[in-house]
Amino acid sequence: MPSTRTRPLLALLGAAAASLALLAPVSPSATAAEREPLRYVALGDSYSAASGVLPLDPTAPPACLRSTRNYPHVLAGQIEADFTDVSCGAADTTHFATSQYPGVAPQLDALDRDVDLVTMTIGGNDSGVFIGAIQACGTAGLSTLGTGSPCKDEHGNEFVRTIRRVTYPSLVEALTAVTRAAPNAKVGILSYPWIMPRSEGCYPQMPIAEGDVAYLRRLQRVLNDAVARAAEATGVTYVGLNRLSDGHDACQPVGDRWVEPVLLGTNPVIVHPNAMGERKMANAARRQLGLR
Repeated sequence: MPSTRTRPLLALLGAAAASLALLAPVSPSATAAEREPLRYVALGDSYSAASGVLPLDPTAPPACLRSTRNYPHVLAGQIEADFTDVSCGAADTTHFATSQYPGVAPQLDALDRDVDLVTMTIGGNDSGVFIGAIQACGTAGLSTLGTGSPCKDEHGNEFVRTIRRVTYPSLVEALTAVTRAAPNAKVGILSYPWIMPRSEGCYPQMPIAEGDVAYLRRLQRVLNDAVARAAEATGVTYVGLNRLSDGHDACQPVGDRWVEPVLLGTNPVIVHPNAMGERKMANAARRQLGLR
């Protein structure tokens, strides 16, 4: 048994040992685990692929027109992720489970239980409804030299009905498949940034008739709402861009717009996000998904 003289010394030695234990370096295995990057897979269509923004991704199928400056690449760099990008221009929800082009695997094939993060834009190409509406309204606007509301007069609620009856359930099905294929991942779906302003357009830069500007804007709002509702129904995070992209539509000048117009734009793929728009989308996804 220690004497009364040695007890204080033993206590000091014990305290010193405890202090040294606290100061001891973390084991290499623990440090490696802390630094292990997130496994991130990007799915989606041309708004995810940044079709038209150069340079092209040399690892992508040429038909996908995927850019190395798309929002997934930007986001992956920000969070230093272990990154796989299978986004592809013109994709719709069916291309999650089926091949879009010969030799191009279904996008869901990139997912498994070890994936930590998934992002996408999808739905705008389904049934050709959104892209089809832009083309139809552009053609109609040219026919009247930008006057009247020829697109609304011809199509009425046709596009809105398609989004609600066809696109929305397709989104739910696609997002459900994603969460099943990557059950441990945080999944985010971005809305589409505004293409048209609230009221006054910019004919002929965007060849939409004056009376169809609000019509097309409402259609996009319905599409983004369908994306938001599908996300809520499937437990997916909705990255909303309605507020953030307001005032950055295709009618705005260079340096302000996130989406390029039909005429006098900087991208060969018209009515798609430019590099700045993709950066802003990446920032929104990082913030709203709580990524560091």
